[in-house]
Amino acid sequence: SPPTGDSYGVLPRPCRALVLLNPQSGAGRAVEDFQVVVQPMLAEADIATTVFITERPHHAHEKVRDEDLSQWDTLVIVAGDGLLYEVVNGLMERPDWEDAMKKPLCILPGGSGNALAASINHYAGNDHVAKKKLLTNCTFILCKGLHTQMDLVSLSTASGKRLFSFLGFGWGFISDVDIDSEKYRWLGNARFTLGTLQCLAKLRVYQGRLSYLPALPEQDTSSAPRDPPAPVTNGQPGRILLPAGTEAPGSLPTDSLLVPLGQPVPAHWTVVPEEEFVSVYAIYQSHLGTNLLMAPAARLHDGCIHLFYLKAGISRTALLKLFLAMARGTHLDLNCPHLCYVRVRAFRLEPRVAAGIMTVDGEALACEPVQG
Repeated sequence: SPPTGDSYGVLPRPCRALVLLNPQSGAGRAVEDFQVVVQPMLAEADIATTVFITERPHHAHEKVRDEDLSQWDTLVIVAGDGLLYEVVNGLMERPDWEDAMKKPLCILPGGSGNALAASINHYAGNDHVAKKKLLTNCTFILCKGLHTQMDLVSLSTASGKRLFSFLGFGWGFISDVDIDSEKYRWLGNARFTLGTLQCLAKLRVYQGRLSYLPALPEQDTSSAPRDPPAPVTNGQPGRILLPAGTEAPGSLPTDSLLVPLGQPVPAHWTVVPEEEFVSVYAIYQSHLGTNLLMAPAARLHDGCIHLFYLKAGISRTALLKLFLAMARGTHLDLNCPHLCYVRVRAFRLEPRVAAGIMTVDGEALACEPVQG
């Protein structure tokens, strides 16, 4: 039975799926895995597929931005998290984004980083698995046609970019590992282990200011409700009030919790006293990778950003211990004084200088002030 507070929809039968497949994903086995594992299951489940193989970066982005999507009941992404990021942002660029975003999206793990697939497998109550077993589990969910809501985070950068993210935003150590290990894609998931060891060797410290709007006090970890209370804005529970006339039809949703990046954060925000970090990571799903259970308390639709930051001064040994514990999601039990975790509704990060890589859903971003 679904976790309390989650409402599930079911796809129609028969079902028509547009499958977006990146042949370069992971170790390059996505096409073969799709033909061998996925296709026979979908055929039995009466799911008709149209397969679109991407040929270059942004190909999927353009396809879903420009295509008439009415002929499909669901969009299925067979790749790593990067392709889903393209699809989400392509959909958000459509004039009819509000309707387009109601189309169920399905992720079938075909990359080296399959964080969302691992998270969904975890929420479904399945054992921790990887590779073909994870692919089979995720395909089963598609065959059953189960779908439910998922949070997206709206990010804006100082240079005026507006991005939509389903997994997480990072800066420092974790993002360095993600991007530096790209050259080991052929290793599959092991690329992250090798990348971690390499980044540990040259451990760097990043300077900047981190601020956040804490999640409502009722969402204290002790009670850990699955569904957060409705947002309270201007004293009105459940209705986010916007200045009259700000919402033109088809315009993107207003960032009601944020003030422009040039202005100081609102007084009710928390500004972190430390300004030297090894890493900052704002994650909205449970898993950062198949073997990294970073936010065990996260749910698909909990209205929360799970903000982790590592303060400077942590030893390499302590950092390695955290990463090893994260495979089982027990890193918070280590009570490491350098690791902080807080549930937030919004955050802002202002690097002192443009140093280090920023990532959104595992894709590199130029280093600049950002908030979400």
